Amino acid sequence: MNKILKSQLSGPSVWNANTFKNDDNWIYNFSDEELSEIDTALKNLKAVNLVFPNFSKTDFHLPKLEVRLNEFSNELENGRGFVVLRGLPVHRYNDDEVNTIYYGLGLNLGQPVSQNFNGDLIGTVMNVGDLEDKNTRVYQTNLYLPYHTDPSDVVGLLCVRKANAGGLSSLVSVPGVYNILLSEFPEYVGLFYKQWYYAHLGEDLPSPTSLFAVHNGKLNFRYLRQYIELGHYLREHPLSPVEIEALDILDSIIVRPELRIDMMLQPGDVQFANNHLILHSRTSFEDSPNVDERRKLLRLWLKMDNARSQPPEFPGRNGF
Repeated sequence: MNKILKSQLSGPSVWNANTFKNDDNWIYNFSDEELSEIDTALKNLKAVNLVFPNFSKTDFHLPKLEVRLNEFSNELENGRGFVVLRGLPVHRYNDDEVNTIYYGLGLNLGQPVSQNFNGDLIGTVMNVGDLEDKNTRVYQTNLYLPYHTDPSDVVGLLCVRKANAGGLSSLVSVPGVYNILLSEFPEYVGLFYKQWYYAHLGEDLPSPTSLFAVHNGKLNFRYLRQYIELGHYLREHPLSPVEIEALDILDSIIVRPELRIDMMLQPGDVQFANNHLILHSRTSFEDSPNVDERRKLLRLWLKMDNARSQPPEFPGRNGF
């Protein structure tokens, strides 16, 4: 078992709703010059017949915007843990062009990794799943999406279309949650450092991992309760009453209203969040009966060059 952090965390990654009551510095508006640079990069790709995803960072050159993206990379790892880039004119592009631009931005921030068995590098978050099919994942429905982290260093969401109503995005600081665990439920903290069976996608059998881990002075975290419960079920190793109680306590802290920041992503908004520092959720929503008009977000999972290192007992994932 790795060393248990017993002192309160501090710094910009520890925040709550009041932190941003009069602060919207987490929103960055693309400048006209940056949007023009994106258009130029797209035209240059077309000129040499390169299409998504068969191009590299050097093929989608963003010399001015890259400086900003490097700043955002540092903010994601060493700052508040999230940022929203606003103003990408998605209405001007067709679907292929949107994918190309989004992927190009991802390449200039990190390395996109696959999200499923098919090797898809961009996931479509849209209400197209069959609720009667047990293989349907929640992000393919219009249901409430519980707080969780994704299996990558950073997750990106580009809003292409909003829902008719609902679909609010919510973020919670992991270090903020950890501090509450330490102060209010210290007797349970150690349980999260033990080995749990986690049903990581792409594995034949769930593998053991801790949920929290401290390495080189940084906190590592991974959480999706459904996959923990599934992991223990598949391994025929039922969760004990105290383990269930610990997860219930964690869930009760995560959903405290005073901890979260809510945002309605607008078409053209790109939200990036560090999965070690941020839990994310989405409210249920009402969608159009017309599939072509339904809420649509595009997801990137990024492996980051500046990501925190991980100990053996915490085999972090970056995609499939």
